[in-house]
Amino acid sequence: MEKKIISGLRKKLKSASAAGFVLGLSGGIDSTVAAMLAHKASRGKTTALILPCESLKEDIEDAKKFARKFRIPFRIMDLTKLYRSALKTCAVKSTKSGRGNLKARLRMTVIYYFANSKNYLVAGTSNRTELKFGYFTKHGDGAADVLPLGDLLKKQVRELAVKLNIPKSIIDKAPSAGLWPGQSDEQEIGLSYEIMDRITRTDKIPSGLTAPQKKRAEEMIGRAAHKLKLPDICKTR
Repeated sequence: MEKKIISGLRKKLKSASAAGFVLGLSGGIDSTVAAMLAHKASRGKTTALILPCESLKEDIEDAKKFARKFRIPFRIMDLTKLYRSALKTCAVKSTKSGRGNLKARLRMTVIYYFANSKNYLVAGTSNRTELKFGYFTKHGDGAADVLPLGDLLKKQVRELAVKLNIPKSIIDKAPSAGLWPGQSDEQEIGLSYEIMDRITRTDKIPSGLTAPQKKRAEEMIGRAAHKLKLPDICKTR
């Protein structure tokens, strides 16, 4: 699994004539595993960007400790002022989710700006399960040139994290996009990753789910379709 992903990443670099990778490092399991794979594939030519935006201090510290431990070059750029300025400039009311999406898109704008300056490719951090359920921000964390974890279920990401010696504190941390205080992936989605992994693997809604859980799964998968393809073109001929 690890060797195949690293091989695929190296082929991507070669085909794009790119010098290395850049990715956002949140301090969570997906971004740390993706960073390790990109770092190995690029033979050290990977930069991790830590981009706090009203973020929890412990997540920032986890990201820094991880990067230092594995000697992955990193930079910290606090986007909080930029985010608040954008909210003020837009001067429109939004939902908590909408504001979270703005944070994700600001981060990706900075990541791509950095990538352009270094002739790097952007490595995304979404896994197969999150892609299936559309649990990512379109043009935010969903924007990338390559997805190292895109063929792995969440369970497989955890298994690979253990193999890569990712700190246990990161592996055991409750999955969170960190878009607002107290945010938890499973709480927000309303389904456990165990259930979502099973649905993703079998492409079937398992029996035993409650009616609300079944409805939630079907709605999320249905809404995810547009996120996984290029924009439709309005034909004129």
